Amino acid sequence: MSHQHFKIYKPYGYLSQFIHNHKTRRNKSLLGELGEFPEGIMAIGRLDEDSEGLLFLTTDGKMSETVRSSNIEKEYYVQLDGIITEEAIEQLKSGVSIGFNGKKYLTAPCKAEILDATPLFPERSKKIRDERHGPTSWASITLTEGKFRQVKKMTTAVGFPTLRLVRYRIANEYLTGMHSGEIFEVKSFKL
Repeated sequence: MSHQHFKIYKPYGYLSQFIHNHKTRRNKSLLGELGEFPEGIMAIGRLDEDSEGLLFLTTDGKMSETVRSSNIEKEYYVQLDGIITEEAIEQLKSGVSIGFNGKKYLTAPCKAEILDATPLFPERSKKIRDERHGPTSWASITLTEGKFRQVKKMTTAVGFPTLRLVRYRIANEYLTGMHSGEIFEVKSFKL
């Protein structure tokens, strides 16, 4: 059996699943509404409903396990509440304590840096906020692990809550040039 693989720019407001289950409210938007997909398609990893960006889809369970493994980098661009400091970036790089499954969890060391320019992403369907609520800044955070809402918990732990989260890169595949909701079928992923 030959498998199919897709890159998708997951838009804001969509759940990373294809069918409604007993926990999903019927008025939620699902990835399956963005196009025609083969039977057995699955998202590799997840992005929250209010997160955006690069997501891989596949019919191959082994590929899913490979991509979710701890040695594949996932890079996120995050818009933060306030002007993030170098001190906070150093804390992120070293690992911070976050809550996970009701316990404290120390995140693994990661890559983090302040972005000097605002990334050129499409306007989000729901406005984040306006300038009267204070300044914002952007940072890049690259992880090889992926706990539930980890990036958001990490930025909050260092005093700069996430306002917008966009997954920009998985391994050697980038979001560059894609539009929100766009889907490309690929022969394989560049890992």
